[in-house]
Amino acid sequence: MKTVNLLKVLGIALCVATASSAYAQASDAMASGSMAAPATSPKTVKKVDRKLGLDVRRALSKAQGFDVSNVFVRARGGAVTLTGTVPDSGQISQAEDVAKGVAGVKSVNNKLTLGTQGGGGG
Repeated sequence: MKTVNLLKVLGIALCVATASSAYAQASDAMASGSMAAPATSPKTVKKVDRKLGLDVRRALSKAQGFDVSNVFVRARGGAVTLTGTVPDSGQISQAEDVAKGVAGVKSVNNKLTLGTQGGGGG
């Protein structure tokens, strides 16, 4: 009988510990400004990431004098990674500034490098 009561108490303690851990994670997500439900499906996450990547790419294409043809944008959970090459060194920092200005972007990992298009000599 005492063993059964002990197991019940341990089971309740485990449930409370698990629930409080889940609550702490959910409240951290809400505090960071995330309005997503705690149980978002992988499809929804991919869709949001894809849309954010497209939004950043669209903003880059509209930037004055920016060449987006060799720039690749990847978004994951609000973190945007820019890769590829640009023909002018000023466009590296310009791309980062533009990306940071897009709604939903939390951070930018700028891996753009200076490169020439076409690789042609003549």
